[in-house]
Formats: sequence, structure tokens, C-alpha cells
Amino acid sequence: MVTRRRVLTQGLQAGAALALGGFAGRCLAQQTPPSHADEMIINSAPHARTGALLPATPTPAVLPKETQAVSGANSLQAHASKHGLVAGTAVVVRALQHDPAMQQLIAEQYGVVVPGNELKWVALRPAQDQFNFTDSDALFEFAKTHHLLVRGHTLAWHNSVPEWLQKSPKELDVRKLLVDHIHTVAGRYSGRVHSWDVVNEAILPADGREDNLRKSFWFERIGPDYIDLVFRTAHEADPHAKLTYNDYGVEYDNPDETARRAAILSLLRGMQKRNVPLHAVGIQSHIKAGSPSTIGKGLADYIESVRQMGLEVYLTELDVNEDDLLFNDVAERDKEIAKTYRDFLTVALANPTVKSVLTWGVSDRNTWLNDGPTHFRKQPNRPQRSLPFDEAYRPKETFFAMRDCIDARKA
Repeated sequence: MVTRRRVLTQGLQAGAALALGGFAGRCLAQQTPPSHADEMIINSAPHARTGALLPATPTPAVLPKETQAVSGANSLQAHASKHGLVAGTAVVVRALQHDPAMQQLIAEQYGVVVPGNELKWVALRPAQDQFNFTDSDALFEFAKTHHLLVRGHTLAWHNSVPEWLQKSPKELDVRKLLVDHIHTVAGRYSGRVHSWDVVNEAILPADGREDNLRKSFWFERIGPDYIDLVFRTAHEADPHAKLTYNDYGVEYDNPDETARRAAILSLLRGMQKRNVPLHAVGIQSHIKAGSPSTIGKGLADYIESVRQMGLEVYLTELDVNEDDLLFNDVAERDKEIAKTYRDFLTVALANPTVKSVLTWGVSDRNTWLNDGPTHFRKQPNRPQRSLPFDEAYRPKETFFAMRDCIDARKA
């Protein structure tokens, strides 16, 4: 029998070799990522990896034996289903289509998938009079083949507005355009979506409004009621999907995230008072190893407040940014990253209203964090080890930390 220790030992040996390869010059010419007033909003939109580290190893043709040893009854989904949870991951269809090993890994380990980009405006709407469903249809077909649930992501997000729409004349009826878009997209997949991230990241206290709403494209062209409009329209288009408000920056005990939690709760309570169809709250869960802030009472109280509102909670985009770790040893880094997962999941999974845990990707091979807002500045030559499986699709300490936390859930 392949033991946990043996799995981790073999994975660490491979990981160390990959790390040395990275330091030997795997980095392409460094480029500064586009500046953005709010670096965390980039999390939901991995960009083309123009200056990012490329994987050191070829795409695995088959899953390694260490990974096969944690399939079936040993998988994340098998453990999650015993504790009232669904385990899932974000996928990029074009990468998935040419990677049979990744297809097998996802089918064996997870119960739900979410498209990283394929259902966003920029992907779906090349022009005002056009829709492109090629990749999103392929995702739903993959999910159907492997009996996986699908989360929809996302119907309204300030960081995925096509250029043609941003430059559209003021005379364009953006409200009607948005409504028609939702009816077309959510209607196309009606009855096939577990839950929709209906509105993504609508809160930004730094924009200075009393209601803390972000001054986004949708806000500026429609008004603050665009949020209610999107949720009501989504419910019309797909009355079976659980409608979710998704946001970041609520995980830590610090003043900024305390303020964000209060602002989001205020938004949610207002929606409920107006009888807006709302079923769940997404906590993106982009967390950091080596953060000076702790995860604890603030997050626990936030989740409990959501539970008392009668809403479910989904951990929608979990990963760990390790750019602040000052040591390079792979084993040390993996331990610290796994500890960060444990610290977060121990708090989050204690509440029974948390129903799903999704990572933003499966393998370090494809993490957006290698092209993220801090990587070029802090660790341009060190590939991130932020996800449950390494570049060769071997389970790491993070995998076992996740599974242990799921098993420890008493909710």
C-alpha cells in the first residue's frame, strides 16, 4: 500500500527538482503585470501568461501512482460527501481538452467544476450581436460525461466587460443588454447549473460611497439597482439554480476586512428586505501564507451571520499565495502552505452552512498565481506551489490538509 509519507516524500523530491530548474533560468523575460487599483479583483481572471513561469515538466500522459492511490474512496469528493460537502475546482476548457490526465484527475477527485473564464462576458460576447458558446458548451459536456455539477461564473463582474461595451455610446440601453444577456446565457443552461455567481465583487469601500458599492461599469451605466436586476433576471432565466453573491477580502482579522465583511452583510440584508432572490454567499478564499493577519473570529462570525440569514456559504476560489514566504526549501514551503489551508478550513468548515469547497485550479502547473499581481514583484523565479497537486499531478501536503479538515468537520 502506498502510504501518505511515501506519497509526500516522492512528491517533494520531484518538487525540489522542479524548483532547482526554476532557479536555473526557467523564467521568461520578466514583465510588469498591468496595474490595477484593486489587485485582488484580478483573482477571478487569470490572464495570458506572457511573462510567467512555464511548467518545467511536460504534461503528464497518465496520472502517477501516488495520485491513483488517493482516488476512489480516498478522493477529496468521497471524503467531502460524507460530511455534507461538495469538493470542486475551477477549470480552463482549452487546457482541459488536450490533457487526458487532468480530465481523469478532475473526474476522480471532484464533484463540481466551475469555468475559470468561459462564462464571463469577455469570453462569451466577441461583439454586441454575437455569442460564442463553444468553450462553455464543451465544459457542460465534460461535466455531463463525468457526472459533475457545474457552478456558473459570472453574470456581472466589473473586470470582464468587453472593450466594445466599454466604448459603447451613452445611447446604448445597457440595462436591456444586460437583461437579454442573462436570459440568453442562464437560459441556455437552465436546469444544468448548481449555482451561479450572479454578481461578483460589487463592494469596494475605497470608492467612497456610503453604501460601499464599487463604481463599476454596471453601476455607472445602470445605477445601484443593477445588482437586484441581475439577481431577479437570473432567477427568471433559471429558477432552479442557487443564486450567489461572490466576493473576496473577508477571511482575515484586520480592519480592512472587518469593514468589507460589514459592507457585504449590509448589502445582503438590503437585498433580502427587497425580496431579491438570493440563496448563497461565495467566499473567494484567496489567502496568503505568511500573512501578518490571522484567520479566526472575524471569518467565523461572518459565516454565522450569513447562516442566520438563511443562506448557504460556498468557498469558491480557494488557493494560497506563497510569495511572502522568505525561504525556498520546497518541503518547508509545502508545510507552511498546508498549514495556511488548515488554519482557514478549520474555521470555515466548522459552520454547517458551508456546503462546498472549490480550489481555483487543481495543479500548480496551471495556477493563475504565477501570473498574479505580486509574483513578478516578489518571487519572479520561484513557481508557486499553491494548489493540492503539483506540476506532475502528485498530491502534496495541501491535499492531505484539505482532506483532514474535511474529515474533522463536526458541523
